[in-house]
Amino acid sequence: MSMKTLLPFFLFLTLTTTAQITTPIIKAGFGVDADLRANYFNGFVQSGNDDWYLKDAGTGQYVIDTTGAYQLVQAYNSDASPWPVRMSSIYRTMRKDKPPYSIVNNRLWLDALFVRDYHATDTTAFTLASKNGDSPGNWTSDIQNIPDKNDILDMFMHIRRAGPNTTDSLWFFGGLSLDNVTGNRYFDFEMYQTDIYYDRATKSWYGYGPDAGHTSWQFDAAGNVTRPGDIIFSASYQSSGLTSIEARIWIDRASLSITPAEFDWSGLFDGASSSSQFGYASILPKNGGTFYTGLQSKNGEWTGPFQVVLQNNTLSTTYQAYQFMEFSVNLTKLGLDPVTTFGSDVCGTPFNRLVVKTRASASFTAALKDFVAPTDLFLSPRVQALADVPVFCGTMGVSNLSVQNPSSSSYYTWSTTDGHISGSSTGTSISVDSPGTYIVTQRLSAYCNPYATDTVAVAYDGSCTILANSLTMFKGNVTDKIAQLKWTTNSNNTTDYFEVQRSFDGKVFTAIQTIKIKPTDDGIGNYAFQEDISAFNKPYVYYRLKIKMQGGVGGYSNVLRLNFPINSNDAMIFPNPANDVIQLAMTSDKKQDVKMQVYNFAGALVESKSYPLIQGTNVFSINIENWKPGAYVVELLTANQTIHKKLIVQRQMQVR
Repeated sequence: MSMKTLLPFFLFLTLTTTAQITTPIIKAGFGVDADLRANYFNGFVQSGNDDWYLKDAGTGQYVIDTTGAYQLVQAYNSDASPWPVRMSSIYRTMRKDKPPYSIVNNRLWLDALFVRDYHATDTTAFTLASKNGDSPGNWTSDIQNIPDKNDILDMFMHIRRAGPNTTDSLWFFGGLSLDNVTGNRYFDFEMYQTDIYYDRATKSWYGYGPDAGHTSWQFDAAGNVTRPGDIIFSASYQSSGLTSIEARIWIDRASLSITPAEFDWSGLFDGASSSSQFGYASILPKNGGTFYTGLQSKNGEWTGPFQVVLQNNTLSTTYQAYQFMEFSVNLTKLGLDPVTTFGSDVCGTPFNRLVVKTRASASFTAALKDFVAPTDLFLSPRVQALADVPVFCGTMGVSNLSVQNPSSSSYYTWSTTDGHISGSSTGTSISVDSPGTYIVTQRLSAYCNPYATDTVAVAYDGSCTILANSLTMFKGNVTDKIAQLKWTTNSNNTTDYFEVQRSFDGKVFTAIQTIKIKPTDDGIGNYAFQEDISAFNKPYVYYRLKIKMQGGVGGYSNVLRLNFPINSNDAMIFPNPANDVIQLAMTSDKKQDVKMQVYNFAGALVESKSYPLIQGTNVFSINIENWKPGAYVVELLTANQTIHKKLIVQRQMQVR
């Protein structure tokens, strides 16, 4: 279960002289001028403003990860036919050195996303009269030729605060490029509270909400929101520019009789039919003022490092006039900032997944045409920690506790009720000099509420002694899937035996072999141990030595963690068969994204997530409690390879 806080987001926006800006402007340090260039504003190079990509030098930052852009364009240019490279979808999250909830230039970046949609003969398109008010379970989707005015080329999204504090405004920035540059264009950004996904194999939607296919907003008698639901943000652009923006929330029709505390109903309600119990209702802010911007690109604007692939599969480095549309929304100004509405912290997130769609006309109930499939946002790895010395032998020593999967944007604090922390209690590692239980708490930023915790136990064994004086060397490596340990002792002739112990989590160790001492003339002994670990489906293996001295005194060595070699064209899933949680491990030669898609043996997509990879070994924990028992195929996609692994999910039947 995700620990994300799902909060409300948009409301109905009307075009008035006090509610809109349709000229270039910089909001929360981000340029809203219908171009993609940081340090470039309203047609001129100037240092300071952030944007989607970086082309010009300056203090302004770019938000979208550009990993593999050069290689992708090379592939576009070398592809003899338009399929499959130029017609394929790609996606990028926020830049890798700025993970979700990073504070950059004193502004809190929650997340960002770029998606290049399928186009022309589109594999993610609506084929019949599907509408916004319908349940996604009733949408009809398949391969379809899309009219150029409805064909989505690229989509952008970014959420940030104007500062790191709860008093700083929350902003949403969006962008969309369509093939057609004349006439009217209509699109929706729809936000879901559930893990909705689209299965291209069965051409169906799954994981949508319980209330006629959505999640409805709920209110108490005073009009306060008790549960947020789904939101849809709709925009209309004519040749001359932005003409209307509105947002609606999914509710039970009966909720219209309640007066909301933070906004007003505007009178519009549309469900699947005129008598539907559930539908999207538009709302108005209680206070006026400027709360959004919207513009269209000028001719010749740069398309970014990925260029743009048009509907006819030609490449372009520049947009035509009106081809790229950009907008921003000030959620705090509108009165629906999660902080002010619910008393949340600054890391509260407004939704779980995002679907972007185009419509046939300005009517909210018009037929849907093209869509960008749901994509995860606001993901951050949950903290995992280990101790390098899990047992103090005989006397107290020092153990270093460290976070194994640190995020540069997260803030870590350590605490204990029965141990003792030596020095600082913040950061990705600490030192302790007493046995006890230590808890590390992860906040997505220093200003956020706790996000995740992990516990590390350091024990004390009074019957053993420290081996630092007897072991002068203890090392290991893995060669050809063989773990090799070597150690030297200067107390050889007073030692009885060594016991080699192995662990897969660094916490629970099992004895695997006893090695008897061979006496030497000088009292120095050299020993070695080898083990074939090719059958272990794990990313790491841990070893330590337990020493038994003559006279009954014993002790432990420090712990060695050896990386299991994972081929660049392979991955590990363990345990397998699995029950409720699996670990996914793979190596990468660079920073990049991996997209995981999981299919059951009927070909239905049951899970789709993306993960950031660092150079080296990567391990991810994945909850599979909601997966039914059976066989699955796990597909892992990076910029240059596809890996398939088989997974079996087994659960014991509970006897009542």
